[in-house]
Amino acid sequence: MEENHVFDRHCQKFFNCWLKIVSSGDQNKDGCLDFNEFTKYLKEHEKKLRLTFKSLDRNNDGRIDASEIQQSLAELGIDVSREDALKILQSMDIDGTMMVDWNEWREHFLLYPGHNLEQIIRYWKHSSVLDIGDSLAIPDEFTEEEKSSGGWWKQLVSGAVAGAVSRTGTAPLDRVKVFMQVHSSKSNRISLVGGFKQMIVEGGPASLWRGNGINVLKIAPETAIKFMAYEQYKKLLTSEGKKIETHKRFMAGSLAGATAQTAIYPMEVLKTRLTLRKTGQYAGMFDCAKKILRKEGVKAFYKGYIPNLLGIIPYAGIDLAVYESLKNTWLSYHAKDSANPGVLVLLCCGTISSTCGQLASYPLALVRTRMQAQASLDASDQPTMTSLVKKIVAKDGFFGLYRGILPNFMKVIPAVSISYVVYEYMKTGLGISK
Repeated sequence: MEENHVFDRHCQKFFNCWLKIVSSGDQNKDGCLDFNEFTKYLKEHEKKLRLTFKSLDRNNDGRIDASEIQQSLAELGIDVSREDALKILQSMDIDGTMMVDWNEWREHFLLYPGHNLEQIIRYWKHSSVLDIGDSLAIPDEFTEEEKSSGGWWKQLVSGAVAGAVSRTGTAPLDRVKVFMQVHSSKSNRISLVGGFKQMIVEGGPASLWRGNGINVLKIAPETAIKFMAYEQYKKLLTSEGKKIETHKRFMAGSLAGATAQTAIYPMEVLKTRLTLRKTGQYAGMFDCAKKILRKEGVKAFYKGYIPNLLGIIPYAGIDLAVYESLKNTWLSYHAKDSANPGVLVLLCCGTISSTCGQLASYPLALVRTRMQAQASLDASDQPTMTSLVKKIVAKDGFFGLYRGILPNFMKVIPAVSISYVVYEYMKTGLGISK
């Protein structure tokens, strides 16, 4: 009886695996798996298995041992004992060496539909690491193990601290960007050097950091709200237990960004006003908020909200699309020996994708900033988004919508570099990276 029970269990397990293979490989969705589809499935599956094998093989000796299994699982938030690691190894070990080579790994997993790609995904996470001052990127994904072990909040804290240091380091470039967005025109050309000179003459070197305090302060609430909203939107858009598809990830990320921006937008307005303030105009953040409220009312805290919201879609969409394309291109051509792309490749992919996203959304960012700054310019009329765009194009031409983009681009590489280095140090300090 016991033998029959074991046989039935193995048959059921094989049947379930086969159903998953048919489901994964059936490209024309006719419910059948023909020879060509099966061959293609095996090739793709073998490629993914090789990437995973290379990720686990830390010392690149062509074999996986118990310590490498322990280390890889620990980085995913799963702590296993030496004995458990040996048991995992033994289940794959054919020749009794207590080490698993590529052939043993392939033999064990080739006809099993699952493949652990979490380690590869970990290499390619980028949005919480690369902070360029505009929090419009799609949030990071976290594994169930990271969520249950608490590793997710440590990564969010690391990202927030990295963003704070990065934004402080590049604050002068950010301030001159805002200054040029609002004040520069064909009749009043302001160069990068000229902008710096005007600000230093008016308020001294310390004035280059005006508005940075609230720019740093809004990182934590925005990150937390965006992450929590993203998790909820993912649940609404995907079925239980299924991996989120790229287009649904974009939708969930855009909705989460819109939710976070709606909650913290008054801080965005305060940041712009404080960035553009003259010496002695405001005593601080609270004084600025009180004066705006008294003079202009609650509506003033949502000036430029529509273009800001619209800017999330091109920024997040292009950032995600470019990053995914660069990642897949690298994996296709260079992932034969290792799934780890290295720091330089990651930074290049993140920098290029973020820059492309900024390029697409910059006109909306400029319009938003102009609308936020209207009262500080003592404008008697309050133009709408469309009338402001028409006015800028009529007065300065199409490229008038890109005023201040030079310092914006100049800050990308130092911002990315600073945030990456600080992020890595923070992860080490919080015990989530060795």
